[in-house]
Amino acid sequence: MTNDAELLATLLADEQRLIFPYFDYQNGWELGSAMREAALEANFPIAILIRRNGQRIFHAALPGSSIDNDDWLERKSAVVRQFGHSSYYMGCQARADGEDFNSRFRLDTDRFAAHGGAFPLAVASSGCIGSVAVSGLPQVEDHRFVVGQLSRYFSTFA
Repeated sequence: MTNDAELLATLLADEQRLIFPYFDYQNGWELGSAMREAALEANFPIAILIRRNGQRIFHAALPGSSIDNDDWLERKSAVVRQFGHSSYYMGCQARADGEDFNSRFRLDTDRFAAHGGAFPLAVASSGCIGSVAVSGLPQVEDHRFVVGQLSRYFSTFA
């Protein structure tokens, strides 16, 4: 198995593992608040965005972040909305196939960014209902932060 294939399999396994029994406004506030606290503690200069059914239900901009991070949040989240997979997975998949993501799907780079940091918000009975996104760290670290925080919060449903 190649490194690309192993990475893609790991990314998909995370998506299949992190499926909530339900996710409402309260869950969005709790998850977003926990992410904000963890980022402040780690001194991460990030912005955080949680969308549910297209609606922005949580947003925070931490010290060191900028309006550019908000633009990245929107572009990464658009990838999740369009494909139902993490923005990092979609970028890695295109690169593994030797293609540019935006060219492959004929997408406007001003609206879509297949860089790590946006992850599908999935519910067992409904599939992908939104996204959880961060921007401000290198893309792999953005992705890891989101998955780590989702995993922590998801454990409260067990």
